[in-house]
Amino acid sequence: MQLNSQINFNMEIKILGTGCPKCKALENATREAIAKNNIDATVTKVEDITEIMKLTMTTPALVVDGKVVMKGRVPSQSELVQLIKK
Repeated sequence: MQLNSQINFNMEIKILGTGCPKCKALENATREAIAKNNIDATVTKVEDITEIMKLTMTTPALVVDGKVVMKGRVPSQSELVQLIKK
C-alpha cells in the first residue's frame, strides 16, 4: 500500500516566543485551532532565544514541519487553520 506523500500525519508545530502576551496568545490559539479541527499535530513551545534565532528574528512565530509560516502577529482562528493545513 502506497501513501500519498502530500498527506501529513502528525505534523510538528512549534510556537516560537520568549513568553510575551502575543506569544502566549499564539500558543493558545494554535492549540485551540488544532483541537477544534481534529488536526493530528504535536505542538511545542520554544522559548530559548538561541533556538528561535536559528529560524527567525521576529516573534511570535509559527513553524509547521520546520518552515516558518507566520511571524510577528497572532492570526485569526481561520487563518491559523489555513496556515497549518498548507
